[in-house]
Amino acid sequence: MDFTDVSLTALRVLRAVAEQGTFTSAAASLGYTQSAVSRQIAAIERAAGAELLERRREGVRLTAAGRVVMRRATIVLDEIEATARELSGLPGQAGTVRLGWFPTAGAFLLPRALAALRRSHPGLRVVSREGTTPALVRALRAGSLDLALLASAPPFRAPDTESPPLVLRTLTERALCLAVPAAHPLARGDFVDVADLRGQRWIAGPSSGEDRLMGVWPGLDERPDIVHTVRDWLAKLQLVAAGCGLTTVPAALAAAAPPGVRVLPVRGGPQEQRRVLLARLPQPPTEPVTLVASALRAAALDADTPAPPARPS
Repeated sequence: MDFTDVSLTALRVLRAVAEQGTFTSAAASLGYTQSAVSRQIAAIERAAGAELLERRREGVRLTAAGRVVMRRATIVLDEIEATARELSGLPGQAGTVRLGWFPTAGAFLLPRALAALRRSHPGLRVVSREGTTPALVRALRAGSLDLALLASAPPFRAPDTESPPLVLRTLTERALCLAVPAAHPLARGDFVDVADLRGQRWIAGPSSGEDRLMGVWPGLDERPDIVHTVRDWLAKLQLVAAGCGLTTVPAALAAAAPPGVRVLPVRGGPQEQRRVLLARLPQPPTEPVTLVASALRAAALDADTPAPPARPS
C-alpha cells in the first residue's frame, strides 16, 4: 500500500464518482472521458491495495475501504481548496458552509434562512446547490456538502443504508397539497375531495431511476392522464395558472403560488405527509455548520405556520 504517488486528480475523481454514483455521470461532471475516470480509479485502487468502489447494476458506492480513503481525501482536497482561496484573498474555509437542497426548499426555506444569516452573521459564507435527495445524500457521503435539506415521503425510511448513519433532524412535517387553477371547479371550496381527482389532467415531473413520479396525487386509483412533464416547480405552477392541469405541491409552497393558482388540502383518503429533513455526517459539526443549521430550523418553524388558502379573485 503506497499512497505517495496518488495524484490530486485521482482524489477528485474518486470524490466525483462517489458523489455522482456512476462513472458516466462523474466523467460528465468533470469534463473527462469515462475511460480517463476508470484509469484514475484503477490507479487509486492499486495504491490502496483494495477495491474502493462496489460495482452494482444501478451504479457504484463506496466500500468500507473506500469510505476510509474518501474521508481522508476530503480533508486533503478541502485543505487544497482553502489554500487556493486564501491565496486569492477569498474568505477561508472556516467561514464557509456547503449546503445542498431539494428543489422546492429553494422557494420557501432557503431564502428565509439565508436572509436571517446575512443579518446575524454577515461574515458567514454559504455556498449552496440544488439536487435530488439521492444526489444530495451521495454528496454528503463524498464530503462535498456539509449539510443537506432532504425531502422524505412515507414510510419515511432512512435516505440510504450506508454506515455510519446520517444525522437526521425533521424540520417540518406537513400534508401534501394540490395546486388547482383558480377558475377550476375544484377551486370553489376550501379543500378537494380525493374522489374528485379521478379523470383529472396532471402536470408531473419526469420519472427517473432515482426520482419517483412527482406531481400526481399518490395512490390515485387510475392511470394518470399526464399532459405536461416538467422538472421545474415554478413552471408547473405557471402551467396550473394557465389552466393546463393539476399538480401536487408541499403545503409550504402555498405562499409562493402565482396568481391564478389555489393550493388546497385533499380530504377523503389517507393523509399524504411530507417531511423536510436536515442531514449531515455524524462527526461533530463546526460552528459555521451549527449556525446554518440553527437558521434553517428557525426558518422551518416560521414556514410551518400554515396560511389559509387564498380565495379566487
